[in-house]
Amino acid sequence: LTRSWKIVLSMMFTLTFLLVGLRNHQWLKEAEFPQKYRRLHAIVAEYGTRVYNYQARLRMPREQLELLKRESQALENNCREILLLMEQMDMLRALLRDVKGGTDRDSGRDPGRVPQGQDVTEEPDEARREMFNLVHHILKKLREDQVQMVDYALKSAGASIVESETSESYTNNKTKLYWHGIGLLSHEMPPDIILQPDIHPGKCWAFPGSQGHILIRLARKIIPMLVTMEHISEKVSPSRDTSSAPKEFSVHGLQKRCGGEEIFLGQFLYNNTGSTIQTFDLQHGISESLLCVRLKILSNWGHPSYTCVYRFRVHGVPSDLT
Repeated sequence: LTRSWKIVLSMMFTLTFLLVGLRNHQWLKEAEFPQKYRRLHAIVAEYGTRVYNYQARLRMPREQLELLKRESQALENNCREILLLMEQMDMLRALLRDVKGGTDRDSGRDPGRVPQGQDVTEEPDEARREMFNLVHHILKKLREDQVQMVDYALKSAGASIVESETSESYTNNKTKLYWHGIGLLSHEMPPDIILQPDIHPGKCWAFPGSQGHILIRLARKIIPMLVTMEHISEKVSPSRDTSSAPKEFSVHGLQKRCGGEEIFLGQFLYNNTGSTIQTFDLQHGISESLLCVRLKILSNWGHPSYTCVYRFRVHGVPSDLT
């Protein structure tokens, strides 16, 4: 039989089964059947449930199916990475046990074999101290910011977005809030999300198309020297796609507060397959301090609908320190 006939027959069988079941529901409860008939009834009911689930999957849009496949693949990859990390942790534990056993044996060796003037506990204590220092150093590096420069475009430090001089945000119908099937509000990230350190997937400012601009009022007047662009990697992206990342962008400064003539500071290329955090030296240095900086996105990496900016930083020297 063809697939369509199979579906039709399955639906007819399911409807017949439901009608008979509803009609004789009370009778089935009161009657005492042998155990084998009850098992047969349970098997038929389970088959009907599977048929219903199969039909529900057929009615599901293809986009949702593809999304489920990608999410299951991402979950499988994450599980593999977790298993690999667990194996590495077991190896590290075994190595630490070996080191501890070696230091214990060294501390318990014959004092007559120790060279004159050498302390027996000096070597194991020193080894433990170096090991703890190394672990502390690694944890400290993990907690620190990789850029290691002051971000004068940080919102918590006082920076803000001039929304009247900023492109409109991208509106996605899939993020609407519904009430009884009626779309009421659209949930979208504000532009100042790019001035915050939270870069979890989805925490980005999106604008339609591949070209847009945003005006940033810095936390204080500085002489800008570097900028940093940040985006998520394919490994943490739910869709395994970073084509919405900015590609070419330029930076301009404004002399008179947040208006007036723009000063070109440089044009750069963000590589979406490279490091997630990329810092660029400004190509045209200036000697006058600025309070506002305009970021212009000139292109993205191929996404046809929108471009997503996760974080943008501005580094420089404050005017009172020049």
